Amino acid sequence: MGSLHNYLMIASVLFSLGIFAVMTRRNGIAVLMGVELILNAANLNFIAFARFGGMNISGHIFALFVIIMAAAEAAVALAIIINLYNNFKSVNVDEARQLKQ
Repeated sequence: MGSLHNYLMIASVLFSLGIFAVMTRRNGIAVLMGVELILNAANLNFIAFARFGGMNISGHIFALFVIIMAAAEAAVALAIIINLYNNFKSVNVDEARQLKQ
């Protein structure tokens, strides 16, 4: 078994990769993957602190809510990306500004 430090390092790497993907990608699917990496890093932190903080169930419950929220976010975001593709034949998020016109 690892220590809390190992879990936090892995979560920080996941979070950093997610932020990098969100900031640098223009493809809508890649941005969604970056957001999912960020949410998985938060889940890893919840579970690690629950395990090393006395095995209380609250960390697991928060992680479950984050998973549910991520599923809803993915469904809504994919619907927006499909709408973007139907209108502009591209999934480039820079073209999303033209949807409001």
